[in-house]
Amino acid sequence: MANQVEPRLIKPLYDVMQKERFVTVATIDHETSGPNVSAISWVLAKDDSTIYFAVDNRSRIIENINKNNKIVINLIANESTYSIQGEAILKEERLKDVPLKLALVKVSIKEVRDVMFYGSKITSEVQYDKTYDKKAAERLDKQVMEALKKA
Repeated sequence: MANQVEPRLIKPLYDVMQKERFVTVATIDHETSGPNVSAISWVLAKDDSTIYFAVDNRSRIIENINKNNKIVINLIANESTYSIQGEAILKEERLKDVPLKLALVKVSIKEVRDVMFYGSKITSEVQYDKTYDKKAAERLDKQVMEALKKA
């Protein structure tokens, strides 16, 4: 049975991407031309065909998309695993109203593919804990997510 492919985010995926969430981002490395995978959490579905995310503006992700804008965001949600393929651009070099030097990346979605292996489902989603000052982490997370929503 073939995995389901959509041209945009289905509603359950859009809904879970309205708050901070663990995802992985795959880009083409600007030096090796091989795959490069990073984990991020400041990600937001702006609409069903656009995703915004924030990363340090010195991140390898930025260097990679400046050379080759193809990107895949891997999302675990809705009892499955999804590969969200698209084209990324650096929308803002410095995200406003955030104390860190974070870049805003805009991803135009080309394809959303359910890539979960046949006959299975995700029974528990990824959880993570911030290992630095909890109050500072909450404050920063709120600032970044609000800035993404305003962008």
